[in-house]
Amino acid sequence: MTQRRPPGSTWGDWGPDDTLGRLNLVGPEQVRAGVAEVRDGRVFCLSLPLDRPRGVSLSPHRLPPVVRPTIRAGHVNFTCDLSVAVPGATDVVSDDLVVLHTQFSTQWDAFGHIGARFDADGDGEAEVLFYNGRRAGADVQGPAGTDDAGASSLARLDGLADGTASTSDAGPVDISHMAAHGAQGRGVLVDLEAHFGPGRRVVTGRDLEAVMRADDVTVEPGDFLLLHTGFARALLDDAAPTTGRHDGTPTVADRGAVLDGTDPDLHAWVRDSGVAAIAADNHAVEAFPPTGHRPGTPALPLHELCLFRLGVHLGELWWLSELAAHLRAAGRSRFLLTAPPLRLPRATGSPVTPVATT
Repeated sequence: MTQRRPPGSTWGDWGPDDTLGRLNLVGPEQVRAGVAEVRDGRVFCLSLPLDRPRGVSLSPHRLPPVVRPTIRAGHVNFTCDLSVAVPGATDVVSDDLVVLHTQFSTQWDAFGHIGARFDADGDGEAEVLFYNGRRAGADVQGPAGTDDAGASSLARLDGLADGTASTSDAGPVDISHMAAHGAQGRGVLVDLEAHFGPGRRVVTGRDLEAVMRADDVTVEPGDFLLLHTGFARALLDDAAPTTGRHDGTPTVADRGAVLDGTDPDLHAWVRDSGVAAIAADNHAVEAFPPTGHRPGTPALPLHELCLFRLGVHLGELWWLSELAAHLRAAGRSRFLLTAPPLRLPRATGSPVTPVATT
């Protein structure tokens, strides 16, 4: 643990070795509160197909998943006669290997996803740190060059058989800590699309609170906040214009509400609400690229607040339209959310298949 912490942060609030952040507020009482919201037993999958988005350049460095069969006894292990390995066996088997960019589709961000430079020692030198003062190069390690990064580096996988082929390790700020704790509790949905429509709208803290008042939505400490904007629905519409249009036609990237990550009122609400995690059906929860970005400030200020300062996990590209319609028809906003990431050590994010039960 460092000696100093950023203003308004929660570093050290749960001890010097904390890896959970605001998930510390999600205990048995909060899980029971989520279970108490189950009334009609309807179940909603809140994940996009993990090969979506298609044809939309949201993050060019994140690519669609690759699925290929494994090899068994020198044979392609897909609809493979098991007799090639076990003489006389009548089974037919298939196994896969997957190359997966963990934050291509429906995802959780780990605290290791966003760091910042901060003078934690008071020596006048800002260091690259992550949540709770974890240090780049010591607690959080990665390769020195691109030869050991990106899809092209997969042509060389030294150490694959013994599990030493990985070249980065987010350690105490990786996603496995969220998985080990369990991401289950009371979800609360705010339907931004119902108030602002399907077009782009930058939503301030006051806007968010106004929508919550209008819909009688209350968020309590330890709740999971979900924001419905309609963006993911546009991603699933193959007929929707995507990118590269120059005739003024709105593209998918222009759809849906986004939070104003620069807004002090929004920052204050996130700090004061005690929300455990925030997920949205859009690309980055907040506006990105930011509007009117000033040099010397974060491009993702809400990410910095949540992941770096407060320990609030962020979820992106969730599928929320069906759940939002059901809740609005029922006059409800709360439900049981079950949304553990993969228990994948080292990783700074993870695909997730969240489930809402109403």
